[in-house]
Formats: sequence, C-alpha cells, structure tokens
Amino acid sequence: MLELLPPPPADPLWDLAAEFGADPRPERLNLVLGVYRDHTGVTPVMRAVRDAELRLAERSASKEYRGLSGNTAFNRAMVAQVLGDGAAAARATAVQTVAGTGALRLLADLVRRTRPGTTVWISDPAYVNHRPILEAAGLAVRAYRWTDPQGLLEDLRGAGRDDVVLVQGCCHNPTGVDPDRATWEALAAMADRAGWVPFVDLAYHGLGDGLEADLWATRMLAERLPEVLVAVSCSKNFGLYADRTGCAIVVGSSPRALAHAETALQNAARTLYSMPPEHGAAIVATVLEDDALRSCWHAELNVMRRRVAANRAALVARLAELGCGAWAEPLARQKGMFAGLPLSPDGMRALRRDHAVYGTTSGRLNIAGLPADRVDQLAGALAAVVSGVPAFASGPGPGPSVPSQAVPV
Repeated sequence: MLELLPPPPADPLWDLAAEFGADPRPERLNLVLGVYRDHTGVTPVMRAVRDAELRLAERSASKEYRGLSGNTAFNRAMVAQVLGDGAAAARATAVQTVAGTGALRLLADLVRRTRPGTTVWISDPAYVNHRPILEAAGLAVRAYRWTDPQGLLEDLRGAGRDDVVLVQGCCHNPTGVDPDRATWEALAAMADRAGWVPFVDLAYHGLGDGLEADLWATRMLAERLPEVLVAVSCSKNFGLYADRTGCAIVVGSSPRALAHAETALQNAARTLYSMPPEHGAAIVATVLEDDALRSCWHAELNVMRRRVAANRAALVARLAELGCGAWAEPLARQKGMFAGLPLSPDGMRALRRDHAVYGTTSGRLNIAGLPADRVDQLAGALAAVVSGVPAFASGPGPGPSVPSQAVPV
C-alpha cells in the first residue's frame, strides 16, 4: 500500500526550521516560525498562565472527558472576550478546538455541510495553511488582493451570495498589513448587500494596537451582519503554543440555527479528534474568570506588544541609518508579529544563504522572535541583500530602491 503513495509536498515552514537546526553557523537567526520570544530569545511562560496552572494543580480536578464541545467555561470566556458585551455575544455559540488550526478546519467543515458548492475567498498573500485546510475540507478556494484596499474591494465584488470570505481580524500573517476602519466598514456593507459570510481568523489579537483595538473589526462584523464565523487561537496571546488551545465561534440569527451549528461542529470534531485537550482551556478560563489574573495577563500582553513594536521601530531606524530608509518605510506601518519584506524569493534565499537569517520565501520575518541585541545584525543583512539584488526599479528617496520583482507590502 505505502509503495503507491506519491511523494507528498513538504511543509515549507517546518522544512526551513529543520534547515535552521542543521545550520552550524553560530550567528544564525531563526525568524521563521510565528512564536513570540523575549529579549533573550526564549518563549516565556506568562506569569498569569503559571499562576493559573498552580491553582489547577492544587485543585487536582478529575481528568474525565469534558464532552465534544470541550471546556464550556472556556467557551463562554472566549465569546465574551472576542465579541464583548454587544448584542452579537447573545446570538453566538462556541466549541473548544485543537488550537486555531482546529477551529479553521471545524468551521470549514461546517461551511461544506451548509453550502456544499461554496467558494471560500482568501487573501493574497495568505497564511500558508489557509488554502490546504480549506481544500482538505473539500472547498473551492479563490484569492483576493489584500495589501491594496481598492483591489481588495474590487476583487470581492465577485463574491456571491453562497460564498464565504476568510479575513484575518488583525495583524495579518504574512504581511503585517491591516485594512483601515473605512475599508473594514466597506467590507461589512458589501457582505450585507451581497449576502456572503465573513470567516474571521483571529490569532494575534493584543499584539497589534492593543486587545480592544485589535478586536474592533471582528466585533463590528458580528454586530452588523446576521452570520459570522470566527476561528480563535490562544497560542500567541496566552503563549499556549504546545497546549493547542482554540475556539470556533458561530454568530447566527436564531437559536435554532445556532443549535444546529453547534451540533454540526461537535459532529465534525468527533470524526477528527473526538474532543480537545483540557489543560490549555482550563488555564485560559481560570485567567479570564479571575480579576487579578486577567489584569496580570493583560499587563503582560501589553509588554509583549510594546516589545514587538519596539523591535519594528528599531529595525526601521537602523535600516534608515544604513541608507535603506525608503525601502524600509512600509515596514513601519505594519502591525503584529510579522514583517512582510518587499524581497523576492531569491532575495530571501540570499538572506538565508549569505547571512544566516531565516525567514520564509514569501518575505515574512517573525519580528516578535528577534532578540533586541540582534537588530543590527538583521538590518545589516537586509541592507546587504537589498544592495546586492540585481534589476532594481527606480524608487524615490535615498538608498537602494525596491527590487522590481519584489511583492509590494
């Protein structure tokens, strides 16, 4: 049987991580995987998380099955956090999932069961796993432009009534570029007129402009539209990467529709993994239900956000000092964990080959994984690659202009 298996495609991110692991150069810099690291290069356990774990250990609660929806206290806390105290929270249901990836897959299965012939629209560029998840669920996928607001709206005029549009609620992966509020409101009006359903991927809230600001677009869509799907990850803003903690939220227009949606999500979970792990969800529920722990977590999240912003500002400033100010200027407007570089795949390969700096071939670097004392190293490597890439297009301002083959961010 196994001899009949064709060579499967490799995962580009984990292949790069493996290549980094085998690289003997001591100066190597891993900015591939989307994880937050502190100034020493370590992914920390948040104090609020650690204190919640100690409380859970003291309780020594039973490890009996929770059920197909997972931890219901966690689900309630997620709905309250994501949707706030508006009317949308009262017409939402949720199930715990195996991280944000599990939420994406369960909601994709829900779409396929509800609208078998639908097309799901994803951004271009997109998070590397969006298309594989949707296609594995049996859905057709089309792309719309992301970094050009007018192009985004123009492309989505082609979305039909039975379609679903997948958007990232904040801190877009891989570009770091988010729409402004006017564009978000135009998207909501378009969805209302055309009848398509927004599907929000929410993985980085709290790491852009702050928790409330980062949740604004998701809440606005949920308040204005009859149906919205939301996939939530707790990996980044709670640091629960290995605990695989997430939530699938459905906003609907009637109790009957919500009950059917919840059962459909439970059935999909049953066939994939039966039920999600308890530990991470119990941590999040404990943090969000306790005023002191929640305040501690929020303060820690703000420290993380400010560090990411400081990394970005320091990198842009250093690039300007090296004569690449015009090239680096778009980076200053980006948000969240990632920097979307205007470099071609060849440029990213040169960055890796010649300077031991690892990012994805799409131009993404994890700015949240950059130790503060290595900003100069990264800036110098980028300046060298930009200066060495042939076929420059003429560009304004001092320093090297953007390569003609670069993808604009």
